[in-house]
Parts: sequence; C-alpha cells; structure tokens
Amino acid sequence: MSFVKVRFWAFLFSALLILAGIVSLAVQGLNLGIDFTGGTIIHLDLKENYSMDEVRALLARYDQEGASLQRVGQNDKGHELIIKVPHISEKQRADIIGAFRDSFPAMTAEDVLQVDNVGPVIGKELTREAFLALALAAAGMLLYITIRFEFKFACSAVLALLHDVLIIVAFFSFFQWEINSPFVAAILTIIGYSINDTIVIFDRVRENMKRERGRDLREIVDDSISQSLSRCINTSLTTLFVLLSLFVAFSFFVGGINLKVFALALLIGIVSGTYSSIFIAAPFWYSWKEWEKKRSRGYKTA
Repeated sequence: MSFVKVRFWAFLFSALLILAGIVSLAVQGLNLGIDFTGGTIIHLDLKENYSMDEVRALLARYDQEGASLQRVGQNDKGHELIIKVPHISEKQRADIIGAFRDSFPAMTAEDVLQVDNVGPVIGKELTREAFLALALAAAGMLLYITIRFEFKFACSAVLALLHDVLIIVAFFSFFQWEINSPFVAAILTIIGYSINDTIVIFDRVRENMKRERGRDLREIVDDSISQSLSRCINTSLTTLFVLLSLFVAFSFFVGGINLKVFALALLIGIVSGTYSSIFIAAPFWYSWKEWEKKRSRGYKTA
C-alpha cells in the first residue's frame, strides 16, 4: 500500500472530522464536570455492599440521577461512595444524606466523610495549567526533534499530536461525555504516547534516506512506514486490549466515572495516535518536502 499516495484522502478525512468537532463545540460545547464548573461533593461510607443502579434510583428521587458516582475501595465491593452533583442547597444535601441513611441503616453520622462545595475557580486554574502543560510539551518536543532530526520533522510530529488532541475533544463534544480532571491527564498521556510511533517512523525514514541516497523520496517514506507498521500496530493493540478491559470494568463493575472517562479518552487517543503516525505525520512531512522542492525549481526557472 502507498501511504503517501492516499495522504490527501487521509488529510481530508481528518480535516472533516476536526471541522465537525469545531461545529459541535460551537453549537453544544463540552459537557464540563464539576471539576471545571463547580458543584457539591458528598463522600459517604455506606457500611455495606451496594450497586450503582441502587444509588442512581435513590438519587433520582431528587432529580440527581445524572450525578457523577465513584466507588471507593480496592475492588467492586468497596463500601464508600463519592457523589458529585451541581451546586445544591443545604436542605437538598441533608435530604439526600438522610435518604442514604434510611436505605443503609448501618450508616451513622460519622460515616458522612465529606460534604463540600467546589467553586469554578479550581476549574479555571486547572484549564490554564493544562494549556500551559500542553504548550510546554509541544515546545519541548519541537526543540528536541529539531535537534535530533530536523525542523520539518518536528513540525510534522507536533501537527500529528495536535490532530490527536482535536480528535479526542471532537468525540467528547459529539457525544457530550463528561469532561473532568482525569480527561486532562488522559490528554497529556496521549501526547507522550502518540509521539513514540511517529518518532519510530521518522527514525526509519532518516535511516533509509542515508542508506539509499538518490532513491525516490515517496518510495522511501512508504517503505519506512511499512517497515514500522507491524511494530506500531502491535504496540497499540496491546495497549488497546488493556484499556478496553479497564473501560468495561469501570463501566459495569467498579463504577468509577472518573476513571471511565480517563480510559475512554485514552482509547480514542491511542486509535487516533496510531492513525496520525501512519497517515498524517510522515505523509505531511513528505508533502512539505515536495512543495519546497517544487518552489525551489520555480525560483530557478524564473
């Protein structure tokens, strides 16, 4: 398969997906959790086993069935529960806690471990620090790859990373999945993970260029991607199997909504990162080199 030959279709597919994501962001935005918008956190020790369906049915009486729930414990038998809801009044909090004490008689007043209101200021600080971390990571990668390879390689790699971040954000906007602080951690994790496959391919391109001087650049790029393909796919599949297991566990057994979001963002990021390393980064570098060559020839002709 010629990866370079289909690059424009790959570029078009990614551009349409990102454009759709931008439209979705403009129309419905992101579903920000209380880590960003502020809200109320209630931490209870129920003193006995419980199911998430049971908890949601109880919260539904107070129109809070969509609350973020997290089981605390070493396994799916943990007795502690963290509830995160938008800001509610003191009376609503007391009513909810009272309902839990009625449903779980072993609870006492001391088993209400935490009841706090979280302000949106923390969310603003988290967002600012996340963008700063992204900018510093991109700048550091740009500098290192420029020194290790060349500036065009560095720009292509950072473009692929930006592509992955935008794809993840687009999917979370499409389906209105809740965004919380683990989502930020997932984005930073993907940046570090995704760059690995891109660097492997770029390193193979550089080696083949040195070893086969004078050979057509398109063939070198295609062969370099093909030679790295099995390694990239096998690494990604291994990670995907683990993440799928975690996602299923968090969705149906453990019930940790925060870790479910983390696993979901990583799943999308791993797939997008593998795709961008193969179809975006190296083909974009090739297109840049070809454009530069044509422009140079045009100047010489003039």
